[in-house]
Amino acid sequence: MATDPILPAEVAALLTRTPDGLVPAIAQDATDGRVLMMAWMNDEALALTLTTGRATYWSRSRRTLWVKGEESGHRQWVRRVELDCDGDTLLLQVEQEGAACHLGTRSCFDTHLLDARVIDLHGPGDSDE
Repeated sequence: MATDPILPAEVAALLTRTPDGLVPAIAQDATDGRVLMMAWMNDEALALTLTTGRATYWSRSRRTLWVKGEESGHRQWVRRVELDCDGDTLLLQVEQEGAACHLGTRSCFDTHLLDARVIDLHGPGDSDE
């Protein structure tokens, strides 16, 4: 009889969770570094991700686990998982099949580009050339 994977205690001890027990997880394309999406993980989602190699997240609206691509076919194959310096954000490097965004775009960050002041630290005429 199979049992659900349990997050190793040494990994669980590194996590800084939100009050509802979640950690944001950023999925990044393992080949070109493009940020694909952000979702949430609880301990069980992270344990499943680490043991199956399939990105598994926690849906805050449905209050259930979901495996990326289980219904759409747009699966994420996990190649590496990193934890940031504060232990409060996960970075998943994945091989993405199809669109990562539920709107059908490659990335959830393909939809809106906001105007921002871009500061040139080198100043005019001070290039590396």
